[in-house]
Amino acid sequence: MPNTSIELLNKSVADELCAVHQYMYFHFHLDDQGFGPLAQLFKRTAIAEMMHVEALAERILFLKGEVEMAADAVEKITDPSAMLAKAIAMEQGSARDYNRFAQTCAANADAASKQVFETLVRDEEGHQDQFEKQLDNIKRFGLSYLALQSFGAAPPAAAE
Repeated sequence: MPNTSIELLNKSVADELCAVHQYMYFHFHLDDQGFGPLAQLFKRTAIAEMMHVEALAERILFLKGEVEMAADAVEKITDPSAMLAKAIAMEQGSARDYNRFAQTCAANADAASKQVFETLVRDEEGHQDQFEKQLDNIKRFGLSYLALQSFGAAPPAAAE
């Protein structure tokens, strides 16, 4: 049981680290393009994904496993719509995998790991929903939607 759970938890660590890197890449480029609110959404989501890595790592260590900190390369996407489409696909894939992993953990009498995966599913579906709303608005209103958001946002605080 622990070896199967540790393997699934480590696959999830890799998935979450990939999301952190990808979303921060998106954050940097959106911020550079002047789309601050969407850039901040990606940054906040990347931070949430880092918290997922922490929860997964804590569970791996409890099971006396080794945390594998490996992630795939970042896709170099700079178009906001393409970024959102990529993020939606990533979140859908994660939710699907974590549902399957929860079922496997339950079948192997590892209720605690099952609960970790169930929490992740809820979070990933929430991220997907936020990204879908942004992409829907871009489709409805065009990129001017992002520009108008940026004009209405408060300016960043000056460094002191």
